[in-house]
Amino acid sequence: MIAYLEGRLAEIWGNACLIVTEGGVGYEVALPAHTLASLPGRGEPLVLYTSLAVREDALELFGFATFEERQTFEVLVSISKVGARTALGILSIFRPDDLRRVVFEDDVLALTRVSGIGKKTAEHVFLELKYKLKVEDAPQAAALTTGVRPGSVFRDVLDGLGNLGYEPDECAPLVKKLLHEEPDLDVTGALRATLKALAKGKV
Repeated sequence: MIAYLEGRLAEIWGNACLIVTEGGVGYEVALPAHTLASLPGRGEPLVLYTSLAVREDALELFGFATFEERQTFEVLVSISKVGARTALGILSIFRPDDLRRVVFEDDVLALTRVSGIGKKTAEHVFLELKYKLKVEDAPQAAALTTGVRPGSVFRDVLDGLGNLGYEPDECAPLVKKLLHEEPDLDVTGALRATLKALAKGKV
């Protein structure tokens, strides 16, 4: 099992990248959409947690920015009717915490946002996730039970900042602070407040 790769980014195409290790071996790795969007420039260092999918006619390597996301991928592919490509599609839309929120809120239809997942499949996947995801340990669950807004606003704001050319990781502490001070902000309001703070240099 190839579970971790460290090297340099050589190429990007479709939803995959080519990472070349120090030993000169190149691996084609399929990635979730958000990981693909945050890749460094060609020739820059790249670290990925990976999962190898073995089929009769092919070996496919899937990569993730965090170990938690890799483990969530493993949970998804353990569900009948969910192949590796479908699992990748799910993680392109939902981060691990988002999936826990979906389960915690019994939001079955949220899964139909994923291409190829209809209502029946969504219900099947949802039931499996209820048993396999540790929802009670998630920050999302604690937030929902104490009246704090779910982390999806936080994620959506970071995604929006990334689309505007900002580094999400650098902006994350500021966004968390703003949402803590004003928990009723929606995505638009939080994004506007963040941009205003950034313009004033309050990073």
